[in-house]
Amino acid sequence: MGHATLSTTAAPALDPALVDRLTRRLAATSGATATTRAPFTGAPLAELPLSTADDVADAFTRARAAQRAWARLSPRDRARPFIRFHDLVLARQDEILDILQWETGKARRHAFDEVFDAAAGTLYHARSAPGLLRRRRAPGAMPVATRSYVHHQPKGAVAVITPWNYPLSLPVGDAIPALLAGNAVVAKPDTQTALSALWAIDLLVEAGLPENLWIPVVGEPADIGDALIDHADYVAFTGSSATGSLIAQRAAARLIGCSAELGGKNPSIVCADADIPWTVDGSVRACFSNAGQLCISMERLYVHDRVFDEFTDRFAAAVRRMELNARLDFTADMGSLTYARQLDRVAAHVDDARAKGAEVLAGGNARPDLGPLFYEPTVLTGVEPSMAACADETFGPVVAVYRFSDEDEAIARANATEYGLNASVWTRDVARGRRIAERIQAGTVNVNEGYGAAWASYAAPMGGMKRSGLGRRHGAEGLLRYTEPQTVASQHYVSLAGTPGMDAATLARLLTAGARAMKGLRIR
Repeated sequence: MGHATLSTTAAPALDPALVDRLTRRLAATSGATATTRAPFTGAPLAELPLSTADDVADAFTRARAAQRAWARLSPRDRARPFIRFHDLVLARQDEILDILQWETGKARRHAFDEVFDAAAGTLYHARSAPGLLRRRRAPGAMPVATRSYVHHQPKGAVAVITPWNYPLSLPVGDAIPALLAGNAVVAKPDTQTALSALWAIDLLVEAGLPENLWIPVVGEPADIGDALIDHADYVAFTGSSATGSLIAQRAAARLIGCSAELGGKNPSIVCADADIPWTVDGSVRACFSNAGQLCISMERLYVHDRVFDEFTDRFAAAVRRMELNARLDFTADMGSLTYARQLDRVAAHVDDARAKGAEVLAGGNARPDLGPLFYEPTVLTGVEPSMAACADETFGPVVAVYRFSDEDEAIARANATEYGLNASVWTRDVARGRRIAERIQAGTVNVNEGYGAAWASYAAPMGGMKRSGLGRRHGAEGLLRYTEPQTVASQHYVSLAGTPGMDAATLARLLTAGARAMKGLRIR
């Protein structure tokens, strides 16, 4: 197992003993390490041991050994540690809020979104798993004579690969349904934000999860990515569309299942009858939560001609009033970006749009006075197809506002993208909003909200269409994806071959008559 120490080149941002305890959970024997840095300051944050492909193989061996006993427990017994985990997350939230802020640079209010999601999502899955995994009777081949049911077997050992932007929500949201379904998990969080995932694993073991059921590894995709896919019985991935495509291809070659939540260039449609103050407030959250580093956030706002000027003026003013800071409290409306590469991408999109004639209504500048990776929340108009910000996912605090005059036009423009992850519609007429929503090619659509209404509807599936992914998390689909449905059928009283001595022609006549009778009686 790995060992790490907090960097001493700067004043510790986190308790060294906590960091050491968490990183000891890593399956890493190479002796190589990676130093993470705090986005708020650029100072070294922690030193993490790196895993090798052999470490990954060993992790799967240990996980499978632990999984066999875990799968024999009833779903209700498996759920007990997760109910306790829900309570512990809420009770110990200050500890994980600090970790989340130091690792990602996000505002504390956005870190709390992860805390709430980890607790609430876990509670939903823990309470629903026993029912979803219960044997389900199915109509048999012959009424009364054939008795069939569906049993869900766990896949075995699941690989969960998650990115840096929501380092508590995403590992918890994918691993916990897999564990509840009777699997073990080998997880690869992003190195920069691994402590958040390690904290969740450590807390769940404290809550009663047996050791080796959720084993973390850390390393570059080039070093351990193939091993994760090649040893897994199923892969759950969250990340870019390009990487998701490669993972899906490698999983398909082994004939194992794969689910992937990928990129988005999410549209928002503001109708002429929208409640403008409500819509402005919701759009600020929809566009700038986690500094826009959220795959389901809004990057394209289509606003009806009749309210375009009023909405745009109010929206830009609200964005200019947003508070940016690096404090470990709830005063910031937005925090820092996490990686320098994200800052570079944001600046490149804004500079390109500005150079080609777009107008910057709010923001548009880096803020090194606040921290090395701060960038102002930015509102653009006049964005054209030749500009990178028009079609490419920015994944940062930048949104473009466009006019429309016809509902069909707005829907067509919303759908004119290779992505289909999330969308929103703003209108006082909710029935109309739902009709528009059903015409948008996106896995989730929110009416009078940006993303939270659909995301936090844990009983409903969440995922993407087109290049935004395959498969679903949340809901029944989010748990049953980690199982193999097995049909068990027993035959009673009458043989499917007929009575002893019956010839084939007689059997065919009887079965034909039976089929006609079943249709008349509406028997499936």
